[in-house]
Amino acid sequence: MLVMPLAAWLATRNRHADAATASPVLAAIAALGLLVLAYSASRVRGGHWQHVDASAPGERRGLNVFLLGLFVLAAALAAWLSGHSPITIALLLAAAVILLALLTAAWCKLSLHVAFACFAIFVPGNLAVAAGMAILAIAVAWSRRVLGRHDRRDILVGALAGIVAGILFQTL
Repeated sequence: MLVMPLAAWLATRNRHADAATASPVLAAIAALGLLVLAYSASRVRGGHWQHVDASAPGERRGLNVFLLGLFVLAAALAAWLSGHSPITIALLLAAAVILLALLTAAWCKLSLHVAFACFAIFVPGNLAVAAGMAILAIAVAWSRRVLGRHDRRDILVGALAGIVAGILFQTL
């Protein structure tokens, strides 16, 4: 919820060098985050989920389906507003990572936290910032393991998915 918006904001600042251009990107991504939080909180309040983290298999599937729809809609809106822009590409790649999580759910509980933290390493386009993002990604992976939300395979598959998305982001 925090790493990707920070990466997107830094990337926009890096490319345009002014807060006036970067702020709308951050606001849009923050709005996506708030929608996800509101959805998760409503599922917990309604008694459908035990925790906003959506760790149980049924909870996870519901969250991933919601996320996939949200990110596809956000990518379509970004494409309509700005065409083939970095934010459009990032949103489409994020949707692809979520789709991968849905497709591999029977085998693995891919960590989206780790995937997006690793994806964020590649977004800013600045080596020093990428190094900082890599440290954050390691901390996120460690926290998912310590909290017992994921096993090693889930974390490694999430990291791989995020790294591949990040590399694709750099090349597209």
